[in-house]
Amino acid sequence: MRLRIATFNLENLDETDSAPTLADRIPVLRPPLERLRADVLCLQEIHGQERPGESRQLHALRALLAGTPYEGFYVEHTKTTRNEAYDVRNLVIVSRFPIRDVQQFRNELIDPPQYRKVTADPPEAEADPVRVERPILYAQIEVAPQVIVHLINVHLKSRRPSNVPGQQPNRYTWRSAAGWAEGYFLSSMKRVSQALEVRVLVDRIFDDDPDARIVVCGDFNAHPGEVPVEAIAGRIENTNNADLIGRELVPCENTIPASERFTFLHHGQKRLLDHMMISRRMLQHYRRSEIHNETLHDESIAFRYERQFPESDHAPFVAEFEVAGVPSPA
Repeated sequence: MRLRIATFNLENLDETDSAPTLADRIPVLRPPLERLRADVLCLQEIHGQERPGESRQLHALRALLAGTPYEGFYVEHTKTTRNEAYDVRNLVIVSRFPIRDVQQFRNELIDPPQYRKVTADPPEAEADPVRVERPILYAQIEVAPQVIVHLINVHLKSRRPSNVPGQQPNRYTWRSAAGWAEGYFLSSMKRVSQALEVRVLVDRIFDDDPDARIVVCGDFNAHPGEVPVEAIAGRIENTNNADLIGRELVPCENTIPASERFTFLHHGQKRLLDHMMISRRMLQHYRRSEIHNETLHDESIAFRYERQFPESDHAPFVAEFEVAGVPSPA
């Protein structure tokens, strides 16, 4: 039976007083969500909201899903050490099937690299750990009797430069080209560090089950062929080790026509930043993929502001599989 798994960065889903408000966004975001017809949704950039006397929860997401086929699905998300949703940019799994063995990883599987900024003002005397800002969300989903899918939802560090002390008089201006370059390097380091942690997790899953059904999806903030994508894929072209061929992850985007292969627009250029990669065992069930980018807007062009675009600046990506025993939607 059919199984559809989708990833969608909803771009700062929150309750806000400024435009576009949540009330503005819900009527625009619901149709693309319903069009996905997903059995499992991996979402990024879901903000948490606070209520008096309650822990921080995902009220905005709950309001968005109300009245859709996803209302009543199982939901798991990233959590702080206080066991509540993060203030911003939570990862969320929404599933028609029960979700189990939920874990998150943020420099748990690899140590953060040490680095001393060379353009910082005042100068840094010692190296500090470069910690990633967002965890990886992992879960197991039993989509059919004794058929487990290992699902990894990711949102890798953005391509915007990280802060370098003394190098930015304001948010959008840098004092030196070297300062900007170092900030960009720091963001790249964080992004690759997250990708390495994902790959370590994937290898651990394969250690336990060489025939595992694995799906890694989300906002990679990286194009095909860039280091984070290559690190997670583990292609034999890079390892040159035929014994590792069963541990490759295959990009579902390969079956999408090149003209449609983009999830983001930047300065008029089509970019594929959102990906879905699957193990060879999962490839056995794979049928096709879709990227719903028909209404995608380029918000990077001058005089375009978020208030003009209540939809997301990312397009959703959905892959369809056929797995025996998957129950049909009610």
